[in-house]
Amino acid sequence: MALTASPDDQAQLLTVQAIDTKLQQLGHRAKNLPEIAELARLAAEAETLRQQRGNEAGNLEDARTELARIESDVAVVAARITRDRERLATSSSVKDVAGLEHEIEGLERRRGELEDIELQVMERVEQLEKSLELTTAEHADGLSRVTTVTAERDAALAALESEQQHAQANRSTLVQRLPADLMALYERQRSRYGFGASHLQGGVSGASGVRLLENELAEVRAAAPDAVLICPDSQAILVRTGESGL
Repeated sequence: MALTASPDDQAQLLTVQAIDTKLQQLGHRAKNLPEIAELARLAAEAETLRQQRGNEAGNLEDARTELARIESDVAVVAARITRDRERLATSSSVKDVAGLEHEIEGLERRRGELEDIELQVMERVEQLEKSLELTTAEHADGLSRVTTVTAERDAALAALESEQQHAQANRSTLVQRLPADLMALYERQRSRYGFGASHLQGGVSGASGVRLLENELAEVRAAAPDAVLICPDSQAILVRTGESGL
């Protein structure tokens, strides 16, 4: 037996469809919030900066280790120079004096070379410290931005969820007043074809945007007001109103 429902109940399906369309849009917005994409970008940047900071910290540690070694070498050479000069001051042997003076001369050259290297390494340490400080600050700023955008995302999701709950409540109230068999057909067509109800306006199906053929319109005109019709294009329930142009 063909399904029948009052024209008023059928017209209410348009409101249900509008709510379902809104719920679908709200779900799409929730999945595609700009804050979600921004958080993904910020997370990638934060990870890059974290790795960069780790590399720079390692390079700085190596440079400081190298500097400590050179400073130790300079101290050793300086101590030997001091020792040799003390020995030179007390030596009475011409041979020993000549040997000490020659050794001191070589040690002075060596100390000069080490001090040049030490200066270079100190400059490198300073540059690495500044670079690490900058990267650390950028990383901290990025994490702060993540916190801010996360809060913005959560607020946006909460607002959308509130809209969804309100729309769902309105839908439940409306559906409870409609015949079960009518809603079952609506839900089946919507799950299969995307739309459960289509408003016929001026001979055009709202769900498909296609004008019905003349023979199709003739069948619609011939149908009883309470007959539940299916749109030939969208396969949704075809809802007739005073705007249908029949």
